Amino acid sequence: MILFAHILCIALIFCVSADNSYQVITKNDESNFLLSSTNEKYLPTWTSLDSRPLPPWFDEAKLGIFIHWGVFSVPSFGSEWFWNNWKEETGTTKYRDFMKERYPPNFTYQDFGRDFTAEFFNATQWSEIFQASGAKYVVLTSKHHEGYTLWPSKYSFSWNAMDVGPRRDLIGELAGAIRNKTSMTFGLYHSMYEWYNPLYLADKKNHFTTDTFVTQKIMPELHELVETYKPEIVWSDGDWEASDTYWKSKEFLAWLYNESPVKDTVVVNDRWGSNIPCHHGGFFTCTDRFNPGILQKHKWENCMTIDRKSWGFRRNAVLTEYFTLEELIKELVTTVSCGGNLLMNVGPTKDGIISPIFEERLRGMGAWLMVNGEAIYDTKPWSVQNDTLTEGVWYTQSKDEKQLYASILQWPNDDILHLGSFKISENSQIFLLGYPSAIDWKQTDGILTIDLPAKAHRNQPAWVLKFEK
Repeated sequence: MILFAHILCIALIFCVSADNSYQVITKNDESNFLLSSTNEKYLPTWTSLDSRPLPPWFDEAKLGIFIHWGVFSVPSFGSEWFWNNWKEETGTTKYRDFMKERYPPNFTYQDFGRDFTAEFFNATQWSEIFQASGAKYVVLTSKHHEGYTLWPSKYSFSWNAMDVGPRRDLIGELAGAIRNKTSMTFGLYHSMYEWYNPLYLADKKNHFTTDTFVTQKIMPELHELVETYKPEIVWSDGDWEASDTYWKSKEFLAWLYNESPVKDTVVVNDRWGSNIPCHHGGFFTCTDRFNPGILQKHKWENCMTIDRKSWGFRRNAVLTEYFTLEELIKELVTTVSCGGNLLMNVGPTKDGIISPIFEERLRGMGAWLMVNGEAIYDTKPWSVQNDTLTEGVWYTQSKDEKQLYASILQWPNDDILHLGSFKISENSQIFLLGYPSAIDWKQTDGILTIDLPAKAHRNQPAWVLKFEK
């Protein structure tokens, strides 16, 4: 084993305990995890729910694909919040002008539904693109804040993908392709609140002292979603206007963990009511695009967009408004080094097309991971997240601590890299992933100097060094 100067004992698998710290679950204990989680009965309290260990597969995965698709993909202007921005617009007339110039005076948001055709949607093609990205899981928006469901929900009559628009079960098609054609895990996003649902507006007017919307719409809908499609991620959102008590979140999670068809493997996030994010739930998302840059005590996820400005597709986006592959790799590397997963979002068109710019970024990510994935998948943070001497070098280590990885985001001009965070033994070897032989190094006065092979610098968004004895 390499003699690291800074060794930190970190759990082999990150799992949350009642005090929001990580529990240790080793590979050998994984079967015991499933058995104990089956026997455990969780109560509808945060103390009990937070004691459930996070299923190991989630921390091992590291990378997922988020998909924002819905009726908002028809106007594809501004963002997925188009309806709300149009209705509530103040201080600007951008959305009203957009509608006035393109649609008749009495046109409603519901009228967009018929143009959400999904005519080119091919679930097998989508699943191949997502698999090529190197992602290990997929999270599809089952319903956004507009209330339109991508499945034929009994609780969203005339405002779902079977009744209006494509007349297809879009969730069912993608779930089948992901499970039958790939090795990825399938999950679903679900918004609890709906901007203009009369039941919700009535509860809101009553300061949430009534809960008709939750009991008649949201709880039955969530149960229907889980029982029908068995998602292994339930990614909740739209929670912030009311408490977890109003949403009956704890009751739902107790059912999910105790009785649901995915009770042993499902993971959930932290958006279950006002003041709950970053405090309770499975993995923490805290805020959109959360990337703290330092090690976190609790397993977390960085959900972010390839389009810098929107989760949904925008017809008028320009090239500079998309993250470059180098920027996306940086997000992945820094996130994983600090103990997080990256959930990277794409917005398909109303026709069901993953536009070439998204596909190019996803395939570029996958090509990089084909070479460097061992520094990402199934790793854990090291005692130091980024190098103390050279900026843009981030560390991970293998779960057995026999390999240390240094991801280099910027190649040094003179092909010589100086690292100041650790010492290695005299007979240790250093490899550049994707390069055929060990590379030269020396260590003087606590500084490790590495001669990088100049010809390995070609057209790469980042590079990874592996240190081993």
